[in-house]
Amino acid sequence: MRWRITSLLLNVAHAIDHLMLLVFATAVSAIATDFGIGRWEDLMPYTTVAFLLFGIGSLPAGRLGDLWGRRAMMLVFFFGMGASTMLIALTQNAWQLAFALGLMGAFSSIYHPVGIPMLLRHARTPGITIGINGMAGNLGIAAAAILTGFLIQYADWRAAFVVPGLVSIACGLLFMKVAPPEHGAPGKQAVRQIELPTATRNRVFLVMTTLAITSSIVFNFTTNGNGELLKARLPILVQQPALLGTLLAVVYALSSVSQLAVGRLIDRFPIRNVMLGIYAFQGPVFLLAAYSQGWTLYAAMVFFMMLVFGAIPFTDAIVARFVDDSIRSRVSGMRLAVSFGMSSMVVWALGPAVKAAGFGFSLLVLGAVALCSLLVTWKLPDEQNIRRASELHPPQARASI
Repeated sequence: MRWRITSLLLNVAHAIDHLMLLVFATAVSAIATDFGIGRWEDLMPYTTVAFLLFGIGSLPAGRLGDLWGRRAMMLVFFFGMGASTMLIALTQNAWQLAFALGLMGAFSSIYHPVGIPMLLRHARTPGITIGINGMAGNLGIAAAAILTGFLIQYADWRAAFVVPGLVSIACGLLFMKVAPPEHGAPGKQAVRQIELPTATRNRVFLVMTTLAITSSIVFNFTTNGNGELLKARLPILVQQPALLGTLLAVVYALSSVSQLAVGRLIDRFPIRNVMLGIYAFQGPVFLLAAYSQGWTLYAAMVFFMMLVFGAIPFTDAIVARFVDDSIRSRVSGMRLAVSFGMSSMVVWALGPAVKAAGFGFSLLVLGAVALCSLLVTWKLPDEQNIRRASELHPPQARASI
C-alpha cells in the first residue's frame, strides 16, 4: 500500500512539474499588463532561463538521484517547487520574475531524471507505466490551462502560482511520510542487469538524444504557444481567459489519452515501429494547422497535440528497456540536459518568431522538425538485434560512472 501511494505521488509530481512550467505561458498576457509591458511577445523571453535550467539541471539531478538517493531528491523537488512558486507570486518586475522562474526551473529539473526511474524500478510493464505517468504530466498541462484561466479571471495571476505551490508542499509532506526508504543508492548496486556492446549503446544514446531534442522543440513550442495561437485565430477568446483555459484543457486532456495507447503498444510491439507511425503523421497535421483558421484550427490542434503527446513516452521507454537501473538517472539526466537545454531556446524564440513571421510559418517549421524525427528514427537499432546483443554480453560487475 505504501508503494501504491508513493507511485501515485510520483505521478502527481509529474503533473505538478508540467503544470507549474506552463502557468506562465497561460498567464503571460495578464502578467505583461500588470508589469506595464505592451506585448506578451516581449515578456516571453524572460522565461528562457527557467527552461534552460530545467534542461541543464537534469544532469546534476540525475547524478544525485543515482548516487545520493531518489527518495531524498524527490523531497527536494516537492518543497523546492512550492517555495519557488511563492517567490514568483511576490515579484514586481520582469527581471525579478525571470530570476524566480529560473529558480523554479532548477527545481523542476529534478523530476524527470529521478522520479521516472524511481517509478520504473519495479515496473513489470514499463510501457503502460510510462503511459500513465505521461498522461499524468499532460493532465498537469491541462490543469495549468484551466486553473490559470479561472484564477486570472476571478482572482489574479499571482494566485495561479500560489495554489499549485501549496499543493506541491502538501504532496511533499505526504511523500516524506509514506515513501519507503531506499536500501542504498541505485548507483551503488554491485551488478548490472543490462549490458550492451559499446557501439550499440552509443548508437541508441545518440538516436535517443536526437529524438529528445526534436520532440522537446515541438513540445515546448506547442504547449507554450497554443494559448496565443488560439487567440490569434479565434479572436473571441481574447477577452475570455476562462473559456480559453477550458478549451486548452480539453485539448490536453484528450491528447493525454494517446500516451496510454502508445504505452500499451510499446509493451506489445517493437518501439521503433510505434515511433515511425507517430512521427509519420506529425508533419502533415502541422501542415494542415498552418493554413487553418477558427474551429478548424482548434480541431487540428487536438490532432497534432495527440501526436506530440503520443511521442513523449518513447525516450523513457528506451531508457527503461536498454539502460540498467543503476545508471538510469544519470543517462536520463544527460539526455534531458542536452534536449531541454537546446529546446529552451525555442521558448526564448517563441515570442520574437511569432512577432516576425506569424504562427503559420512557425507551424510549418514544426512540420519540418517532425520530418527530422522520422528520419532519425530509421537509425534506431532493431530491437531484436539489441536483445540478442545483450544476451551475448551477460551482466557484469558495475563500473563506476
